[in-house]
Amino acid sequence: MQVSSNGLDIEVDRRDVPGGTPLLMIMGLGMQLVAWPADLVSALAGHGLAPILFDNRDAGLSTRFDSAGVPNLMRAGILYSLRLPVRAPYSLTDMARDALGVMDALAIDRAHVLGVSMGGMIAQLMAANAPERVRSLNLVMTTSGARNLPGPSLRARGAMLSRPTGRDFNALVEHALGIWSVIGSPGYPPDPPALRARVENVIRRAYYPEGLARQLMAVISSGDRSKLLGRISAPTLVIHGRDDPLVPVACGVDLSRKIRGARLEVIGGMGHDLPVPLAGRIAALVAENCRAA
Repeated sequence: MQVSSNGLDIEVDRRDVPGGTPLLMIMGLGMQLVAWPADLVSALAGHGLAPILFDNRDAGLSTRFDSAGVPNLMRAGILYSLRLPVRAPYSLTDMARDALGVMDALAIDRAHVLGVSMGGMIAQLMAANAPERVRSLNLVMTTSGARNLPGPSLRARGAMLSRPTGRDFNALVEHALGIWSVIGSPGYPPDPPALRARVENVIRRAYYPEGLARQLMAVISSGDRSKLLGRISAPTLVIHGRDDPLVPVACGVDLSRKIRGARLEVIGGMGHDLPVPLAGRIAALVAENCRAA
């Protein structure tokens, strides 16, 4: 279903869990709500949490910002490296308002929040700027944005900047699988047919690289959130893969140190994805943190 949020149409998938406590789940860069592993969503529901999945703006079936055009990412990268301001069509703060607007549309005053990668950045802003709306904060493979932190490995950076060999369906699928093979979890390799089926499902539903580029601009322009993290009062769990080549584990360590009372869980063999074999473990950790609230 679609709801009106922050002046936009946002696609939402609200799971019915009788008596469940709302858990707002925020996906990462360019990803859609169907990218959440079904095993993880089911495991969370099994712990009495009621998952609310949604497509961020400029992704999936939510409002697209075609009129903003395609940004010049190379220029933005140069400006960022020179510590000069980077202008973006919208900000991560705007995307945090979208998430709060989803809660408003569903008449939810407070919710547990789970954010992965860029979604974790959005979740940080929600918890810092609207603490009364966030019961607990659960951050997976994300970062404070501090400039002194290590960046992606050269191989991961190259994979993320690569382009498909064509625009046909098979080329898009193979490109996505290639990226996954670089940034995924070395200790928990996915079942190839199952991964292909998931990727094909995502691409069939919506393929929109222009939106991904604008979301990336929002990330680049958002800057360092370190000072804001001191405002966070919600019980916070930080989960990070020890083998994450895109957002190195140092980012998770840094994040846990900057949020008062945060618990850090580093998982060996985990990269920059949500491996199905870890679904139960991740769900249990999140549920435990939610109960702490």
